Order: sequence, then structure tokens, then C-alpha cells
Amino acid sequence: MRHCIYPGTFDPITFGHLDVLARAAKLFDHVTVAIAENPGKGPHFSAKHRLELVKPNAAQFKNVTVTTFNGLLVDFVIAQKAQAIIRGLRALT
Repeated sequence: MRHCIYPGTFDPITFGHLDVLARAAKLFDHVTVAIAENPGKGPHFSAKHRLELVKPNAAQFKNVTVTTFNGLLVDFVIAQKAQAIIRGLRALT
């Protein structure tokens, strides 16, 4: 099974995030949206609230699950036995 992790703060989730998620869901058998709990980054919403915002948006994809994580992303990826990490690009001018 091809499994990938889509990490981020998702503070809040955007149409851009959903576009990347839709593309990943077509490429992989399973996608885990991993919401970083990093409070040091100063997110607007708590990790629990971000989870509540992401879950209904991800529900349209049958092969997507949503969770939170603490610590290093690489440790989370290894624990999940994922083969890839999905990242979007920011358009900065």
C-alpha cells in the first residue's frame, strides 16, 4: 500500500490545502493529514480546533485520515510506515 503524510499547521485549512490533498488522494492509496501541534509557532487556533476544521473537509476523500502529531516529522512518518511526504508550495512575491 502506498501511504503518504501531508503535514502542516493548517491554521486554518485553505482551498490550496484542499487542492494539494485532492491531488495526493489520487496518487496514493492512503493519505494521512498530520496537523502539527507546535504551540511555539503561535497558531491562531488550537490543534484540537484545527483538527475539527480539517476533518469535515477531508471527509470527501475516502482514503484520507486526519490526526495531530508532536515532535519531529521524520519520527511520525516512520511510526506511520509512510513512503512519502507531500508538501505544497507557497507563492511569495
